[in-house]
Amino acid sequence: MSGFDTHWLALREPADRAARHPGLINSLAEYLRGQDAPLVLDIGCGTGSTWRSLAGRLPAGTRWLMLDNDPLLLDEAARRIGSDDDVTFHRHDLNDVEGLPLEGVSVVTASALFDLCSERFCAALADRLAAARCGLYAALNYDGSMRWFPPHPLDAGMVELFNRHQRTDKGFGPALGPDAVACLTRQLAKRGFFVRTGDSPWRLDADMAELDAELLKGLRGPLIEMSGVSDVAIDDWLAYRLAGLGKQRGSDLVGHTDILALPV
Repeated sequence: MSGFDTHWLALREPADRAARHPGLINSLAEYLRGQDAPLVLDIGCGTGSTWRSLAGRLPAGTRWLMLDNDPLLLDEAARRIGSDDDVTFHRHDLNDVEGLPLEGVSVVTASALFDLCSERFCAALADRLAAARCGLYAALNYDGSMRWFPPHPLDAGMVELFNRHQRTDKGFGPALGPDAVACLTRQLAKRGFFVRTGDSPWRLDADMAELDAELLKGLRGPLIEMSGVSDVAIDDWLAYRLAGLGKQRGSDLVGHTDILALPV
């Protein structure tokens, strides 16, 4: 799977940080305080946004292994994190679930990943986590809901088209899209994990108009690819939405769900 654009990752990071479910982060920190030498493996780490969101909230001395298949993203993560003896970097193709370096790992973390993955991938990862008695904190899994203000008659149809596109192959087999949380919860629970979930929606108000605009522009390709309506209708809808940014009376919303699964 190819890496994500660093501009998009930087643009979404403040929204991601604000959205993360605080109760699950607190529970993760409490769990790690009970570990002798806590080690977090961040898979699909990108530029290190999960580390920046969590490092100050986890126990002092928690070590991190940052893992991604894109060397440019790993280099950017190393540059942004800087010199830190508790953080190391590793290049690895996530399709090689069996090869994930889980020895000594307390918890695997991932952000905005599992809606891009297949049921087969999630089952294989759940097997590895169960064998290693390793927890999972998976944040910002898209749940299939998007809402804009003011409403438009085509909103529901556009979301349905996008959700169909979310279920196409993103590099890990047929993607789960909005079904990711239900699948991952089921896979982990039947392997004996204690699983909790919490809502973590993006709330895009006028201060986040740039992110909202990039999100809308990014919808065009998937919508046209899956479209049952004309390109003109899609472009007219996008033009309406883009023209209204910064003027809406309520926050636009993109739904996500966080998962914390711990061995018992």
